[in-house]
Amino acid sequence: MKRIQFAALSLVFGAAGVILAQSPATIAVVRDPGCMCCMKWVAHLEKGGYKTTVTESTDMDSVKDAKGVPRAPRSCHTATIGGYVIEGHVPVDDIKRLLKERPTGVVGLAVAGMPMGAPGMEVADGRVAPYKVLAFDRAGKTTVFASH
Repeated sequence: MKRIQFAALSLVFGAAGVILAQSPATIAVVRDPGCMCCMKWVAHLEKGGYKTTVTESTDMDSVKDAKGVPRAPRSCHTATIGGYVIEGHVPVDDIKRLLKERPTGVVGLAVAGMPMGAPGMEVADGRVAPYKVLAFDRAGKTTVFASH
């Protein structure tokens, strides 16, 4: 009898683990209320399989300061997922790579400014300006994580 109960419980908990593992992660985005490209980036995240929550702040510098985003690569929105900070127009594939690899010492990823063609900054004719995704640490040191 105990073996049957154990087997049944194993199936229930195993199925729950599969369901949790398949649930999309949520990215919490904070944006400046006057910026429209942020919502295009949010749509890019959702298309990539993430759930999003969006809040607004008129004091984005305080948000970025609190999350440890270095000054140089700042952009118009700041997000968090899985213990990491995502600053600006970071492509969803780079976020997925960060969450999979979990590099030591990295606090987050950033795309400085609003480069043409980055997610949320697409233009009608498809042009893309080359840009870099930077990884940053607690001291504000950046390294190139990806080039696009």
